[in-house]
Amino acid sequence: MQRSNLVRECAIGFSMLLGVLIAAPAVAQLEVWEDYEVSDAIWSLTMVKLDPGTQDIYLEGLKSTWVAANEVAKSLGHVEYYSIHANQAVAPDAFDLLLVIKFPSTEMMAPSRERYNAFMEAWGQENMDASNEKVLELYNEIREIQGEYLTREITIK
Repeated sequence: MQRSNLVRECAIGFSMLLGVLIAAPAVAQLEVWEDYEVSDAIWSLTMVKLDPGTQDIYLEGLKSTWVAANEVAKSLGHVEYYSIHANQAVAPDAFDLLLVIKFPSTEMMAPSRERYNAFMEAWGQENMDASNEKVLELYNEIREIQGEYLTREITIK
């Protein structure tokens, strides 16, 4: 009987301790701008899955479309930064490439006739048509967009 009470008391004590441990993070409240900051900049992340053996073909296409268009956008101040990352953690159904674009602010992602016109003047309809053709004829045959995400950097003080 004493052993049964001891086991029950231990179980109750453990349950209470577990409850305190689970509740503890809920009590700790960080406050934005006081304890951490959220960037005004925003990153667009696109995960791309490629057919086997097509990475070099896809990269060659990106050079004349995605990279070239981002160079124009960067020169106009519409984007701060862009990059392509190759996934090194091989796993079934994992993405192969990550296309990253850093916008200086949320505002720079919003629709804007002024920015659109400035970009089209610099990029040109001919480049736009060639890019669209490449997407339809090549990209859609060798790639799958697995996800697109918008993220912000959080800096803890």
